[in-house]
Amino acid sequence: MNIVLFGPPGSGKGTQAQFIVQKYNIPQISTGDMLRAAVKANSPVGIIAKSIMDSGALVSDDIVLQLVEERVSQSDCVYGFVLDGFPRTIPQADSLITLLDSLDKKIDYVISLEVDDKELILRLSGRRTCPSCGKGYHVLYNKPEKDGFCSVCGTQLVQRDDDSELTVINRLNVYEQQTSSLKSYFSQLGILYNISGSGSINEIQKQISAVLDTGDFGDHS
Repeated sequence: MNIVLFGPPGSGKGTQAQFIVQKYNIPQISTGDMLRAAVKANSPVGIIAKSIMDSGALVSDDIVLQLVEERVSQSDCVYGFVLDGFPRTIPQADSLITLLDSLDKKIDYVISLEVDDKELILRLSGRRTCPSCGKGYHVLYNKPEKDGFCSVCGTQLVQRDDDSELTVINRLNVYEQQTSSLKSYFSQLGILYNISGSGSINEIQKQISAVLDTGDFGDHS
């Protein structure tokens, strides 16, 4: 099965992607990982991508699609894949569907993890990190033994700049702007499944399994 996975920052998308990878034995495909791998391998597409990135420009959709084509044509994708971080726009989605069609493949499921913005802001803005040993905490869900200080090395905890409430709100706004039209697009194709990203990890995994195992559970748009 070929899956596109959506999820805002703080939704647990990374955890759920790994669950899908392990349960269904299909690889997770990230455009960022593909770019880095192509550059490292010094492949023809990688050489072009590196020159573009070195100049400070954004890699074009055409190059990303070439990378996607190379990746999904590999043997470990025979039984499917989880596509993470792509597509981000309607033209990219159109091109992806056309590309997969040429390879006799299609997108089977688009899973969107849905979490209330207030909960996401709380999840992200409550994170704290030890600048010395790197251990992570949360002001509500994973408190240190002594408030504000690392339980391992005693260093005062800090909040990363990208976890400040204002930055989190901006990140969520950007995500919504990017994905709202895509959700509508995939909904019209009948392959969008909205999964609640609230609750325990196990509960969310049960919802995802119900969709992927039967295709008839959850908010199927």
